[in-house]
Amino acid sequence: MSTKAEHYDVIRKPVITEKATMASEANAVVFEVSMDATKPKIKEAIESLFGVKVKAVNTLVTKGKTKRFRGIAGRRKDVKKAYVTLEDGNAIDVTTGL
Repeated sequence: MSTKAEHYDVIRKPVITEKATMASEANAVVFEVSMDATKPKIKEAIESLFGVKVKAVNTLVTKGKTKRFRGIAGRRKDVKKAYVTLEDGNAIDVTTGL
């Protein structure tokens, strides 16, 4: 069992986009997670922090884009996202603070 601080290291922030809102209709919530987070760690963190039952965790890594700022090329960071599907009857309201 991990501490609450370690759970917050795994889960960075909720992703609030149009696609994430559509996923919430299918009882799924999207979170940005740390790059070294595994599916069991993500499941344990969500269940302990929010007090819900997790059915499944799907992860993906979004590669950072190359962008230019004032003519200087830079690169955004790679981001790992977790689509967390909840059991029926469970819900997480990401619009409110923790």
